[in-house]
Amino acid sequence: MNALAQNLAETAPIVLRAENVGVTFDDEGHSVEAIRKVDFELRRGETLAIVGPSGCGKSTLFNAIAGLLRPTRGHVEVAGRRVDDAAGHVGYMLQKDLLLPWRSVLDNVMLGLEVRKTPKPRAREIALELIRTYGLAGFEHARPAALSGGMRQRVAIMRTLAFDPEVILLDEPFSALDFQTRLLMQADVSRIIAERGKSAILVTHDIGEAIAMADRVLVLSARPATVRAWHLIDLPRAGRDPASLRTDAAFQEYFARIWADLEKPVGVA
Repeated sequence: MNALAQNLAETAPIVLRAENVGVTFDDEGHSVEAIRKVDFELRRGETLAIVGPSGCGKSTLFNAIAGLLRPTRGHVEVAGRRVDDAAGHVGYMLQKDLLLPWRSVLDNVMLGLEVRKTPKPRAREIALELIRTYGLAGFEHARPAALSGGMRQRVAIMRTLAFDPEVILLDEPFSALDFQTRLLMQADVSRIIAERGKSAILVTHDIGEAIAMADRVLVLSARPATVRAWHLIDLPRAGRDPASLRTDAAFQEYFARIWADLEKPVGVA
């Protein structure tokens, strides 16, 4: 086990906990069980990836973790508080960057700080520091339409980081990008999260992305979702270049194991 994984497993405090989470929807008088029972913990400095077969309830689970949906059963806690009462502790980055087209890069990064009523001089200072640090100096006053897809996603992660959340949720954030840009952004966002000392949960359908970015991978079963398997990704973060990993024997072995878990028929442990 590498040093980071060992530390996470043994000493890092828990920052988010999901306990017995279940979600059932009422569809015109018929109950539809999306999630049956999901339990997990996220430790400080850890990136956890959640994968599962199509339609298994990944997005529903993401919404429950983000506090956007109250589970039918169980609960999610962040920093010891129910997630729906933990405003400011969780930030999320979605499939679409959702940048406001009429605002500049600087103003988009400042948006969350404005909502939280951070004094404008301080909000501007935080945003400019992020823009300089993460490679968009010179684009402060550019509009989103002038940016590439990767640049727009970098603005989105800066906007998330600006208000300093304890946990960052990533909901298939690179799925709209071309393959090369997606690999570059996986490396970029992993580096930024590590440099800021954040904990993150990545929900993705891309096994390779999960292996490249996560310390652990949680595999969900088909709907109604339960935890089918766990995989500890015992690869040094410093060596996880998403492109070169594709030819690494350990990467291929992890990929095969996770794929096998996803392919198991319903009811097979």
